[in-house]
Amino acid sequence: MTKTAIVAGGGIAGTVAALALHRAGFTPHIYEAGDAAEDGAFVTVAANGLNALRDLGLDPAELLAAGFPTPRMRLRGAKGQFLADLPLGDTTTTIRRADLYQGLRASVRAADIPITYGKRLVSAVPDGAGVRVGFKDGLEVRGELLIGADGLNSRTRKALDPAAPAPRYLGLLNAGGFTDGPVVDPPEPGVMQMAFGRRAFFGWATAPDGSVWWFANPVRREPVERGEFTATSWRNYLLDVFADDPFPARELIGATSVALGPWNTWDVPRLPVWHDDRIVLVGDAAHAVSPSSGQGASMAIEDAVVLGRCLGAERIPAALSAYERIRRPRVERVVAYGKRSGSTKAAGPIGAKVRDALTPLIMRMLHRRGNPQAWILDHRV
Repeated sequence: MTKTAIVAGGGIAGTVAALALHRAGFTPHIYEAGDAAEDGAFVTVAANGLNALRDLGLDPAELLAAGFPTPRMRLRGAKGQFLADLPLGDTTTTIRRADLYQGLRASVRAADIPITYGKRLVSAVPDGAGVRVGFKDGLEVRGELLIGADGLNSRTRKALDPAAPAPRYLGLLNAGGFTDGPVVDPPEPGVMQMAFGRRAFFGWATAPDGSVWWFANPVRREPVERGEFTATSWRNYLLDVFADDPFPARELIGATSVALGPWNTWDVPRLPVWHDDRIVLVGDAAHAVSPSSGQGASMAIEDAVVLGRCLGAERIPAALSAYERIRRPRVERVVAYGKRSGSTKAAGPIGAKVRDALTPLIMRMLHRRGNPQAWILDHRV
């Protein structure tokens, strides 16, 4: 008997969930609101996310071949002083978001899982032992299961629980970019360099071709409005916020034709409802994680793999309950970790001095017990 599953969202969570469901004996169909050509900056898939891909039978070396390893993070303070050096796992990989999407969607196509673009979910209602899903263009489809992988502003979340809490703005903007070519004296390959600026946080890493990939988190009390910046004014804004900082943010932004963004930084507070008998949330739809955690992509992958395993072992209602029982404690801990990490980026002048003074001491204490991020990176689903 065919078990049909509708997957709302064709990003990381949706594509990996479709692959996991296919492996569990379902016939999934992905409906993506956007088009096939996705843009964006880059993401880091941590060691735990790569482990989850292997558990699904995928080869991370092949899937992420367009990326490069970033097994270490080096952190500096507002005056350029060294604060910490942290291992991120030997296999942790940084990759352009578009390249990761392309690799995942190629895996989906190889499994004969259909993807339909330009389909924005607007409704999801119970229909006997299934769910009927409506899209903005009038299309209606029915399946035994709906996977809400439609991101931060998930419409599936609202259909599941109209009283669900709204995303929470974290007081930071997000930007990214790639230098137009190799730079003079590039930073050490394999290291994600990060620094607390006076008005913004900055991170950068050298790609194999000598270009530098960078991101920035300017502090801002209110979220940015659509259309507030032009491409030129946004680039100039970034150059200005790093004007007095002793690390190469201005040089790298200046060597970049197009600064991507701005994007607001959000997370989702604890959701009381993750599922009912036929609808379930995964990835950012269930638990948007601050980028400061470095775990958004990896948490989405872990979700999908666990969900597939549960659905392969139990009937749908019981499987969805098991999925939440397994995943909720871990992801809520990661969300809290990301929130704390992000708050250090928005520290005021006094808070920054305290942060920079205490961070080396705290890191030394934590390292005596092993890698302080081992609880995240060493996890296996």
